Amino acid sequence: MQSFHALYQRYAKDVYRFALALSGNRALAEDLTSETFLRAMSTTTEIRADTVKAYLFTITRHLHFQQRKKGALMTPFDENEHSHNPVVDHDLSQQQQTEQLLQAIQQLPEHERVVLLLHAYDDMPYEEIATTLSISVAAAKVRVHRARFRLSELMKEKSA
Repeated sequence: MQSFHALYQRYAKDVYRFALALSGNRALAEDLTSETFLRAMSTTTEIRADTVKAYLFTITRHLHFQQRKKGALMTPFDENEHSHNPVVDHDLSQQQQTEQLLQAIQQLPEHERVVLLLHAYDDMPYEEIATTLSISVAAAKVRVHRARFRLSELMKEKSA
């Protein structure tokens, strides 16, 4: 496996974005990211995922599920928490649409949100999604399709 520093430099932003999208909470996303890399570097087992990124996302997803099982509630998307991201060359209307989209993504059931984020946000191929989530490629495609449809419906409701 790569050195910890190289691994962290290459994938930390992706893992953090994924953790933030899963949890909707910046502090929790930072914790999930840190714990993901600690677990990845301390494992003695062979990586079973096709890519290191898929492996790290799998760890992040499992950690998030474990925290939810322990009773840690998923917090709703906080507009103020995400509004400090630099949004250059966007007018207020585009910012509002982005905020509405992020809020709608948080409303998706977790299994749909995860596949949508992996496919659309991180540009992960269906085969890698299937490996990451331990599902078939066909199931990954169906989940992505359903998530897109549900997201579209949520966005229509918000704009109405």
